[in-house]
Amino acid sequence: MTLSALIPGLASPVGEAYARLADVFPGLRVQELGDDEPTPDGAGWVRTSDLAAGGPGLDSFLAWDNAQVLRDYGQQARPDVVASFGLHRYAWPACLLVTVPWFLHRRVPRVPVEGVAFQRALGRMAVRVSSFACLPDDPAAALPGARVVPDEQTLREEVRAAVAEHIGPVLDSFAPRMRRGRRALWGMATDEIVESLWYIAHLLGEEGRAVTELEQLLPGTAKPYVGTAGFRELTGPDGELLPTRDRASCCLFYTLRPEDTCVTCPRTCDADRVERLRRGA
Repeated sequence: MTLSALIPGLASPVGEAYARLADVFPGLRVQELGDDEPTPDGAGWVRTSDLAAGGPGLDSFLAWDNAQVLRDYGQQARPDVVASFGLHRYAWPACLLVTVPWFLHRRVPRVPVEGVAFQRALGRMAVRVSSFACLPDDPAAALPGARVVPDEQTLREEVRAAVAEHIGPVLDSFAPRMRRGRRALWGMATDEIVESLWYIAHLLGEEGRAVTELEQLLPGTAKPYVGTAGFRELTGPDGELLPTRDRASCCLFYTLRPEDTCVTCPRTCDADRVERLRRGA
């Protein structure tokens, strides 16, 4: 049974967080599914369980990325590059299903692949949440389906476990197409957790808190994740501090535009980062 149906008149414990996400980032809207609502399929929707299964569902999903590269860059990308783009475009919003309720309300929903679907053309996700972790002083702790944990450290463990439960089967499905080992794939997962919440926290006006909390969430020793949150500061020519981070992985965009790398890419030197951060690029 979904949490919103457990007690009549009680709002979903994650609904407010997803609504706030849509307020600051209209490019992603999360729809909560009721008990009797099927996970969307067709009309541009892809069920995450189909992505995790591989086969035709994943083929169709990646065909969109392949067509986008041909349309926008006029060249054929390597299959592993197409797969990397597709994984990023799914994992970035999918991580927010877990991290935004944690960041805003200290509630960590479990979102197994069977209860999630993605419509990327419309920027929508559908999710069925039947359980969540929270702290003892949370008013939602009395709800059936709540798993009360004793402290913030344990709640961070719940975040890592919830993301791993969801993204792990997706990584396994993408792996044969990506020419990357397990460590590199989980490095990508680390980057998606950090960069998606970092961006949303900036829109919320809470970037500083997000940096602190992501550093605690990903200290570099939390398996299967790879690397730390990677934040650091650079100093501009006028002494200004410029925030950046070092990605644990590479998105492979350089294979299409060698001269145009991400500002957090391991291939981007500090001098280029300073110049681009100062001009807001």
